[in-house]
Amino acid sequence: MPYEIKKVFASLPQVERGVSKILGGDPKGNNFLYTNGKCVILRNIDDHSRFVNCVRFSPDGNRFATASADGQIYIYDGKTGEKICALGESKAHDGGIYAISWSPDSTHLLSASGDKTSKVWDIGVNSVVSTFPMGSSVLDQQLGCLWQKDHLLSISLSGYINYLDKNNPSKPLRVIKGHSKSIQCLTVHKNGGKSYIYSGSHDGHINYWDSETGENDSFSGKGHTNQVSRMTVDESGQLVSCSMDDTVRYTNLMLRDYSGQGVVKLDVQPKCVAVGPGGYAVVVCIGQIVLLKDQKKCFSIDSPGYEPEVVAVHPGGDTVAIGGTDGNVRVYSILGNTLKDEGKLLEAKGPVTDVAYSHDGAFLAVCDASKVVTVFSVADGYSENNVFYGHHAKIVCLAWSPDNEHFASGGMDMMVYVWTLSDPETRVKIQDAHRLHHVSSLAWLDEHTLVTTSHDASVKEWTITY
Repeated sequence: MPYEIKKVFASLPQVERGVSKILGGDPKGNNFLYTNGKCVILRNIDDHSRFVNCVRFSPDGNRFATASADGQIYIYDGKTGEKICALGESKAHDGGIYAISWSPDSTHLLSASGDKTSKVWDIGVNSVVSTFPMGSSVLDQQLGCLWQKDHLLSISLSGYINYLDKNNPSKPLRVIKGHSKSIQCLTVHKNGGKSYIYSGSHDGHINYWDSETGENDSFSGKGHTNQVSRMTVDESGQLVSCSMDDTVRYTNLMLRDYSGQGVVKLDVQPKCVAVGPGGYAVVVCIGQIVLLKDQKKCFSIDSPGYEPEVVAVHPGGDTVAIGGTDGNVRVYSILGNTLKDEGKLLEAKGPVTDVAYSHDGAFLAVCDASKVVTVFSVADGYSENNVFYGHHAKIVCLAWSPDNEHFASGGMDMMVYVWTLSDPETRVKIQDAHRLHHVSSLAWLDEHTLVTTSHDASVKEWTITY
């Protein structure tokens, strides 16, 4: 070969005011790269001993910083690439560093680390200005950070977003909390004059939300360890939840604290729970129906001859409707400490996915996998009152409005319908209510405010007008 390349003096990144520049770090820790037009430039960095997690140019372009799993932060000249210094001399953090962010004036740097702290560095004198201890739990590891104007933010492994306070590093100004996993169920309840939303997710977390402000938090203590499948509030103001961890939990909504006292251990996995007056709760499990009284098991139906899926208790407290995968709803009576099958079979149009009594107890709504909602009149011996069509996919949840004239349904088609009981053609259609995932649960705050949730881990409030 008559020629070979000897050296390449690579270009610097093309930068434009107001346009971000992306830099990437080599997982092996020896290289970083950036783009220049159609070219990708790869440069050597031999200082880090472990993975480089983040590379950031200062806003003025004069320096760039690299952060690594080795706990080091190095500062380089932005034009020559020469190393200027290592922050903190030996190590910047006691754990791996996952993110860094420059101050707008390019004089300071914010870092986030797996050692559960964030730090602000003065680059000019190579010293720590502030250290923000974020807790002692594994979930308090800091995985991301941002310096935006006067705001300093960090993201914890829990998914919480922390507003850091430079004047009081020991306590964040604000912590934005919520779910990071898919939400399976929700319910609403008024507490101290305020309306709260309670949501349960795939990872077992339950959050409560102020319906006016959106401020939220989770219960203290150790709660469910697996997916929360269904929640409701009983007459004594306790949140009753069932989970794939084979338990039903009773949580005081005034204390918002998990207690080892209010846990009912079941023999098989529960799917759904409904409560009635007098301390009763009915739990539908895999191949089993369980009656609870005052937080204790008092009766069960093993191998009922069909697979029960969902349950609702009549507001009067003496009747229970259980929907099955066989496409039927069976009616039971609560007699003391037992359940009696009344022999009444209500036919849905497909496998039953949810059932709900109207608040006045006059009607029972049943939705199914065949995209149909059927409403039965209780006073007329559960005769079919009306049938509602509109969903394009399986319907998964139902909720009656407090006015007893309207009810909402949510489906796998990501749509929510608000139906008028007396006229199936009069309806409100919310298309793409949750654009990326199906609607998993519904509840009404009042006659004109509907709450929905989804596997997208968000909670939405809707104003409904007729």
